[in-house]
Amino acid sequence: MKLKEIKFGILLSSLLMIVSCSDDYLDVDSRAEIDAADIGEAIPPEQMVNGIYGMLTDWDYAFSYLGITEIISDNADKGSSASDTGTDKHQLDALEHTTTGPSIRSMWEHWYKSIGRASIAINYTENFGLTDQSYRDRLIGEAKFLRALNYFWLVRSFGDVPLQHVDYVVRQPKNDVYEFIEQDLLDAIDMLPEKSEYSASDLGRATKGAAQGLLAKVYMYHEKWQEAYNMATIVATDPQYNLHPNYEEIWRASQENGVESLFEVQARGESIAHGVQQYSQTQGARGTGGWGWGFNTPSQNLLNAFNAEGDVIRRDATIIFAGETLWDGRQVSAAAENPMYNEKAYSSANAGAGDGDKNVRILRYADVLLIQAEAALHVGEDAATPLNRVRNRVNLTPINSPTFNDVWKERRLELAFEHDRWFDLVRTGQAQSAMAADGKTFVVGKHELFPIPDLQLIQTPEMTQNPGW
Repeated sequence: MKLKEIKFGILLSSLLMIVSCSDDYLDVDSRAEIDAADIGEAIPPEQMVNGIYGMLTDWDYAFSYLGITEIISDNADKGSSASDTGTDKHQLDALEHTTTGPSIRSMWEHWYKSIGRASIAINYTENFGLTDQSYRDRLIGEAKFLRALNYFWLVRSFGDVPLQHVDYVVRQPKNDVYEFIEQDLLDAIDMLPEKSEYSASDLGRATKGAAQGLLAKVYMYHEKWQEAYNMATIVATDPQYNLHPNYEEIWRASQENGVESLFEVQARGESIAHGVQQYSQTQGARGTGGWGWGFNTPSQNLLNAFNAEGDVIRRDATIIFAGETLWDGRQVSAAAENPMYNEKAYSSANAGAGDGDKNVRILRYADVLLIQAEAALHVGEDAATPLNRVRNRVNLTPINSPTFNDVWKERRLELAFEHDRWFDLVRTGQAQSAMAADGKTFVVGKHELFPIPDLQLIQTPEMTQNPGW
C-alpha cells in the first residue's frame, strides 16, 4: 500500500498547499506546490480553507472543464477555427475522446488535488486549537462543502472513484461515494451560517443554503427522490433566496452573489481578484472585432430548442449573435469567425482579459426549483408550481400537468452553458437519442462515463478502467 500511495501521490501531488496571506479571501493563491520558504510556518486555518476556493479559479475551469461539460453535449460546438482543435476539444465535440485526452486528465487531477487540499484543511483546522467553536465549525463546514462539490464532479464523470480516506487506488462503488458526499454536506449544513449572517468581506463563502441546495442536487443524481424533494423544498421556501426578476441580468456584475445565487466562484473584491483564469477569454468572440478564442459556441441544436419553445428571453441572454449590439453597447462584428458565442461567459468590463473579473455561477435558485419539480413527479407532489415559477419569469405559458420531459427541457433552456447538460443527458437516459439528433454516436455502455486517464493507470495499474475503454 505504501508504494501505491506514493504512485498515486505523483498524480495527485501537492496536497499540502499554501495560500495567499491577503486578508481578502477572494484574493487567493492557487499554487499547486508549497514554496520552500513557507515550510514550517503556522498558517492560519482560514488561509488553508481559502486555498480550496483558490482551486476553483484555475485555468482548467476555463478550458478542460468546458470540453467535458458543454462542448461534448448537444448544447455546444467546439467553435474557434476549424484548424484549432483546442488539443482535444474536437474529439470531445465528436464523441471521439480517448483515454489519453488532456481535458479529462486535467479535471481528474484537479478535482483530486482540490479534495486533498480540503481534507488537509479539515484535519488542520480540527487540530489547530481554535477556541471560537462557531468559527472553527464554519471553516470545517466550508471545507466539507468544497470537498463534497469536487467529489460530486468526480462521481458524475467517472462513476466508481477512489475515496482518498479509504484507499488511493481502489475505486469505491459510486453509491458509497454518494453516501460520503451526502454526509459531508449534512455536516456542512449543521456547521455553516446562513448567507445573511456573513459579513460583506466574506460574501461568497459556502453557506447553509449552498450546502442544502447542493445536497438536493446530489440526492437527485443519487435518485433519492423523497430526500431530494424535501431538501429542495427547504431552499425553495427560504426567504433569503428567490428568482431575480430579470433573467438577462443574472450574469452581469450587478447580480453577483445576488438573491438567486447559492454558490458561485468569486472574482471580485475591492480590486480584481483573478477570477477563473481566462474563462471569458476562451469563450469570447473570435476574429474581427472579437475579444477571445471563440471556443464553446452555442450549437444550432440549442438555438432550435430555444426557438421551438418560443423562448426569446433566455435565448438572447444565453447566445451572442455575430452582428448584434450587446446590452452594454459593445458591437459584435458581423465578421466574427463564429456565428454564435456564449453570453453567460461574457464580461462587460474585462471582456477577454486573462485575469477574469466574472463570477462563475455554480448553483442557482432556479436549479433548485427544477430539482424540486423533478423530484415532485417521483413522489407525487406538486411539480407544476416550481416549474412554472421558472417559466413565468421568461413569459412562457404555464404547464398545468408537467411531465418528466417538460422538466428536463426546462433544465436545458434555463441552465444552458452552466455545465450541467452532459450530466443531465446521461442521468436521464436521453444521451443516445439527443446525441443522435446532434449527428453524433453515443455508445451505450461506454459513453456514460469518462475513461480513467491512461496516465493514472500507468502509475497505478491496479486501478480498474471503466467499461468500453
